[in-house]
Amino acid sequence: MAYSTVKLEFEGQVSTLTLNRPEKRNAISPEMIEELGVALDEVDRSPARVLILTGAGKAFCAGMDLDALRGLAQRASEHHLLTDGPLKGGIPRAADANLADSRRIAHMFRRIYEFPKPTIAAVNGAAIAGGCGIATLCDFTLATPEAKFGYTEVRIGFIPALVSVFLTRQIGDKRARDLLLTARIFGADEAQRLGLVNEVVPEPSLMARARETAAALIEASPTSLVYTKRLLHRFAAEELHAELELALQENARIRSTADFCEGLAAFLEKRKPVWKGE
Repeated sequence: MAYSTVKLEFEGQVSTLTLNRPEKRNAISPEMIEELGVALDEVDRSPARVLILTGAGKAFCAGMDLDALRGLAQRASEHHLLTDGPLKGGIPRAADANLADSRRIAHMFRRIYEFPKPTIAAVNGAAIAGGCGIATLCDFTLATPEAKFGYTEVRIGFIPALVSVFLTRQIGDKRARDLLLTARIFGADEAQRLGLVNEVVPEPSLMARARETAAALIEASPTSLVYTKRLLHRFAAEELHAELELALQENARIRSTADFCEGLAAFLEKRKPVWKGE
């Protein structure tokens, strides 16, 4: 398949999936979500044993695309205009559209987290909000010293609902509260101390180190790796499903609030938000 927002390459038993919108800092668009799913399916069916995930240009992934945010803002305003019926003028209810969108994002995160083959994120730059989620959901996360991380959703009236499900499992409740409630940006060294990054690697050596890690994984039994990953996922599969369902409901619900509308408007207009607390 020809991809426009990602690039998929195979070299021996290693596949490399690159988020390929460098002019947009590899921001997540609806098209990228769809193409990521298709590319992951292609890797799953291929003889490749390991997947390396990285970003084109100077960023890994800057989070949600600006045009996608405008779409969210549009739906948030529609929420107050549409009737309770399923359609008005052929437009789906805003709440239904928000829930469907939340479910697509949740599926993308879970697909990466539960991918049957070992995954290595090579974080070459900023990994923010949903981009931070993608970077840290891989089995191994390597990052350059210049890489920046952050769950910045509350700064724009949003909620880091979906990523919080995985983050609390990775670093614990107290540390997750710090990152999610302050929305602060933190560096690769701190990310490593928190357990979100396995190794900090100089930028010129990042992809070489990722391939070294892949080569070490290829030495193991492919069946054993698949079974081990499946076992790890099954330990908490029911809880994960229930928590993600709750999270995506909250992800959709926040979009109908006044603070969400104001936060997005302020972000798009490059001004400081005036919060209403509702």
